[in-house]
Amino acid sequence: MLGMLWTSPVTALGLIAGVFAIPFGARPRLRRDDLALVFQHWPWGPGGAITLGNVVLHTGEDLDSPCYTYAHDAGHRTEPPIKLADHERAHVYQYMVLGPLFLPLYLLCGGISVRNRFERAADRYAQTGRGWWPWSK
Repeated sequence: MLGMLWTSPVTALGLIAGVFAIPFGARPRLRRDDLALVFQHWPWGPGGAITLGNVVLHTGEDLDSPCYTYAHDAGHRTEPPIKLADHERAHVYQYMVLGPLFLPLYLLCGGISVRNRFERAADRYAQTGRGWWPWSK
């Protein structure tokens, strides 16, 4: 509960964005296991998902869809697909610890990139179920 409260300013931004997208086809779905409200069929962006606090904006049909890790997509190594839901759940956990500090730290670590420790940790968590913290090994 404290983590949700701590990240509530960012969650509010996600809620505003999600509610704004409903007339354009977005559909909210509560995913208790992911501790998130997911807006599926998010109508904008290149595809995939973005997490804002306890809200996930997802362009696809189902957050449980397979996707590749950042390292795989960058050609660093060949890895089997992961579930997008697991990757985004790691970001929810990261937000619940870091709250409003998540976004500036995420950007300082490289933004949407294979070099970003937040993305590597989310991929690690999606692969193994462990290691969602960006500064763990």
